Amino acid sequence: MSPSSSEAAIIREAAARDLPTLRDVAYRSKAYWGYDQAFMDTVESSLAPEEGELAEGVYVIEHGGAMTGFYAFKTIDGSFFLHSLFVVPEKIGCGVGKRLWHHAVDFARRTAHRHFMIESDPNAEEFYLHLGARRVGEIVSEISGRSLPLLRFECPTRNAPVT
Repeated sequence: MSPSSSEAAIIREAAARDLPTLRDVAYRSKAYWGYDQAFMDTVESSLAPEEGELAEGVYVIEHGGAMTGFYAFKTIDGSFFLHSLFVVPEKIGCGVGKRLWHHAVDFARRTAHRHFMIESDPNAEEFYLHLGARRVGEIVSEISGRSLPLLRFECPTRNAPVT
């Protein structure tokens, strides 16, 4: 991992002023996977958290003052979900996503969640599986109507290392 990718980064809680940038980061990250414009237009409004969701756990990572990624938790039907984890295309593969993941797992533990769910983009599933999530089923996306991997991550105990 190069120093410019994650060691020189800061992670901080998101604020309402960050919402436009969160939307931009999410859109650029999703588009990285080659989705067509019609699909992107359909899902755009669902990618980033709304102001009322900031209190559930939304954190951004910045490199040199520029936001390069974020994650957001959201409670859906009583289950705690990692609703999003997005990294700008130029930082994908540089360790930024993994650093956000570790922060998210620590946040979940600190807020007394023993596990969380992930409605994964098919392109991101391998990333989550590599970090210890397991596939527990599929879910039909309300936005796009396609099937998405449904994953579950068991938070390690406080003393156990997060891989």
